[in-house]
Amino acid sequence: MAAQIPTTEPVGIPVIILKEGTQRTYGREALRANIMAVRAIAQILKTTYGPKGMDKMLVDSLGDITITNDGATILDKMDVAHPAAKMLVQISKGQDEEAGDGTKTTVIFAGELLKEAEKLLDMNIHPTIILEGYKEALSKTTEVIEGIAEPVTIDDVEKLKLIALTSLNSKAVGDAREYFAELAVEAIRAVAEKRGERWYVDLNNIQIVKKHGGSLRDTKLVRGIVLDKEVVHPDMPRRVENAKIALLDAPLEIEKPEIDLEISITSPEQVKALYDKQEKILQEKIEKIASTGANVVITQKGIDDVAQHFLAKKGILAVRRVKRSDIEKIARATGARIITDIEDMRPEDLGYAELVEERKVGEDKMVFIEGAKNPKSVTILIRGGFERLVDEAERAIHDALSAVADAVIDGKIVAGGGAVEAEVAKALYDYASKLPGKTQLAVEAFARAVESLPQALAHNAGHDPIEVLVKLRSAHEKEDGKWSGIDLETGEIVDMWSRGVLEPMRVKLNAFKAATEVAGMILRIDDIIAAKKEEEDKGESKGGAEED
Repeated sequence: MAAQIPTTEPVGIPVIILKEGTQRTYGREALRANIMAVRAIAQILKTTYGPKGMDKMLVDSLGDITITNDGATILDKMDVAHPAAKMLVQISKGQDEEAGDGTKTTVIFAGELLKEAEKLLDMNIHPTIILEGYKEALSKTTEVIEGIAEPVTIDDVEKLKLIALTSLNSKAVGDAREYFAELAVEAIRAVAEKRGERWYVDLNNIQIVKKHGGSLRDTKLVRGIVLDKEVVHPDMPRRVENAKIALLDAPLEIEKPEIDLEISITSPEQVKALYDKQEKILQEKIEKIASTGANVVITQKGIDDVAQHFLAKKGILAVRRVKRSDIEKIARATGARIITDIEDMRPEDLGYAELVEERKVGEDKMVFIEGAKNPKSVTILIRGGFERLVDEAERAIHDALSAVADAVIDGKIVAGGGAVEAEVAKALYDYASKLPGKTQLAVEAFARAVESLPQALAHNAGHDPIEVLVKLRSAHEKEDGKWSGIDLETGEIVDMWSRGVLEPMRVKLNAFKAATEVAGMILRIDDIIAAKKEEEDKGESKGGAEED
């Protein structure tokens, strides 16, 4: 008789997939947690939005204080822990790098998109359908903005100045706004290059140097480079006209060998011979530099006392330990070639500037290089009564420069004050009515999120957001109402184009695209698996064992 094989399977044996201590949140709960984190960050920035926005005081772990309403700075200084919120920080950095402005718009809009998505999720609409609707809406938004944008050229100085002023309206630079706007336009026009049919602006060619002391109106544009260094030797000239500049990436000192050497010296004569030899090597280097006609030497490396003495005897002004980025800017402006081997140095390697001069700025000395033959590198020297004001002025001038650069590169601008958002929302409501199924609801949700931006502007200015929105919608129904926006002083609807409130098209477009992308990424997440944090007491226990 054949033996029976038992067919019952083991029941109740646990299958361990994740390590102990790992936390898992999934489904609707995971989605809600992410949406809540993003909305919390957006809510923090919402009160800073627009010209009437409030400031934030950020205190780091060392007690250093930053007071600003710049969105990128606030997110950078905040110690954000939640992974979804960190995605917002990254997207704001991306917006800052791409457009230089509009970080608050991006974050607030992302928060509003997710707020509207949460309502649709409560109606049992699947995240995939919401995403499809958002993509449709973004495509229509891009089409509308590109359709209403007006052209601008690098010669439209007044319009470019208005763009800079609009960017500076929300910055804490007091009465210096108009002056800063003029500086920004002048700097961009100085460094802009035409490549083919398009203009190109590299903001790295605009050096920003900060020195507290004086007032914001003492800020000035230098058509050249400013080095936060001083002339190395007291006997050197402090002013050199018709400067022939040698840029070195080589030291004017006797470098220590990479390997340890021992020199056996048995008499004082041998010590003297060693020093004489070193002195001769340095003297030959200085003679070589002087023979090319150079009267200014700027090096990335060091210059020792002996070399300084020989340079001073030749009447050469020298500056040492200059940053590589500054050396490259000087090379671009003066036409100099950066020299790595002094033996190969030739007269044609020198750059030219009308003036190199050491000047006292505040308590420090700085070297100014002005009148370069190709001033495609300029410097903005920012002054201000105290350090934090200078820092805020730097952030303000950076945003103004970026806005003007965007307008010059793309050649397209739009009006601000909520005009673009109202026009986009109007087009989206009309577009949604022609769409089939649940996608229509997602496009309408996108439109409501767009309308939340002018509502935030009105709220921060102390006006009733609902009342302002109704007036704004009504104004945009008229044929000539596409540039109707909010006068934040009165709460009335006015033509923002005639008021001179202008913005680059790129800032708006990029903000909508970036916010939609981050909202889409978060809506696609339905599972959060967080590993257990490594315990930091391993090192402590090891240290305790060693002591025992």
